Amino acid sequence: MGTIRCTLGKTGLLALFFSYSILSFAQQASAPATSQRPIAPIKTPVSLRSDITIEKVMNTGKLGVRLLKNEKTGEFWYSTFDGNVFKITDFDTPNAIEQKIFSAEDHGITRLQGAAFLNNTLFLCGNISANGGKGTKGRMVKYDLSKAKPVLTEVFNTVEYGTNATTFDHGWNALVISKDKKYIYVNSGARTDHGEVQDNNGAYPNARDNALTSNVFRFPVNSQNLILTTDEAKLKADGFLYAQGIRNAYDMTFDGKGNLFGVVNSGDYDQSEEMFWIRQGHHYGFPWQLAGIENPQQYPTWVPDPAKDPFISPGAHAWVVKYFRNDPNFPKIPEGVKFSPGVQNLGPDANEYRDIATGKIVDGDITGKTVSTFNAHSVPLGLVFDTKNALSSEFSGDGFVFRYGGGSDRPGTNLLRKSGKDLMHLEMTYNAAADNYYMKTTTIVNNFNAPVDAIMVDNKIYVMEHGTANSEGGRIWKISLPKK
Repeated sequence: MGTIRCTLGKTGLLALFFSYSILSFAQQASAPATSQRPIAPIKTPVSLRSDITIEKVMNTGKLGVRLLKNEKTGEFWYSTFDGNVFKITDFDTPNAIEQKIFSAEDHGITRLQGAAFLNNTLFLCGNISANGGKGTKGRMVKYDLSKAKPVLTEVFNTVEYGTNATTFDHGWNALVISKDKKYIYVNSGARTDHGEVQDNNGAYPNARDNALTSNVFRFPVNSQNLILTTDEAKLKADGFLYAQGIRNAYDMTFDGKGNLFGVVNSGDYDQSEEMFWIRQGHHYGFPWQLAGIENPQQYPTWVPDPAKDPFISPGAHAWVVKYFRNDPNFPKIPEGVKFSPGVQNLGPDANEYRDIATGKIVDGDITGKTVSTFNAHSVPLGLVFDTKNALSSEFSGDGFVFRYGGGSDRPGTNLLRKSGKDLMHLEMTYNAAADNYYMKTTTIVNNFNAPVDAIMVDNKIYVMEHGTANSEGGRIWKISLPKK
């Protein structure tokens, strides 16, 4: 995820789900620091089609990251990075009001990034601090809300491993329930930008990513009191380690056919952001390859230099703090591992990329090449599918995703960052020869502020915008798409 440092300020949020150079949303302190950057005025999203409308539903509190619906009761909820969980009464009416139900003191997750409902059971996932803040542990709990007093059950805790003093420690985050309701999937993002050593000032010598990071896991929904270790062989033998080599799939969901997809932010090197068709046993390349571009730090003779390597921006955080460096001890690609590619973007939108041959930023519409998958540093979030085929024939069964990053009109902004902060329509087609999906990507609404999570209900997409620690809070918008 490039490095997200603008609107999220120092909340640690974005670097967690993004790795973009705009926010820092990583797993740092439990209490986000206040940014001194002026707060930008709130924009109103703009539809690019006459048959799509946008309405503001309500304001929300600060640091919101997950928007969800209890299908059992019909209630809408949202959760915040610092551990609060709210229920919204009279949602999508003028009388909508939020009520805090849980806090970090209740469930013990001080960096809460994942939330999902299964019937009337609420799953929560994230990280807790260890070793005086130098280390961390992943944690998942679930609440049975059918009782007069909600009952908490621990699903898993991990052993301690090193957090770090960077914006690139992404943590445990996205949750999704399988279509048959037997499993819960969870993403654990990388604790590095691109596989470099992150020892937290010597507290965890030579620590890079481990078996508990940069992977997607799957657990039976009735799991409880599990202890997860960094033993990769055991995680596989227990059936928990589902897919590997995914830098940070901060949002995952199933399409109408039961395929699991996730959207991923890449690092500070100008590799494209990806969308993966996540399948059991597949490896998606991190940290050796992202978006089809090799990570040069794996080669012992590489000496990074922005003057010679256009994929490194002189202002990139990973360059400024010397995480790009000569690294002769970088791990080798495991023997026999084959990398699965990202979904291929045919354009016309989000398909700008930096060409590996020339180093220049080019447009896939002009070069005729596909992109794996979205323009670099665009931070794709809020992935949803029309699983009920409720939309008109043009959109029926298709996917939609928001870009948190980009959307800059500042003079001199390069093509990788000009477009963004929008909602895109994903018209996907399976390519049997490639055993992969290809898609046409088209922006249909733009001018969002900070779209962080979304859910789809019939022909409506509800999207929550993140409010930083020093803002008045976030918002929820309703986008109404043409019905069948």
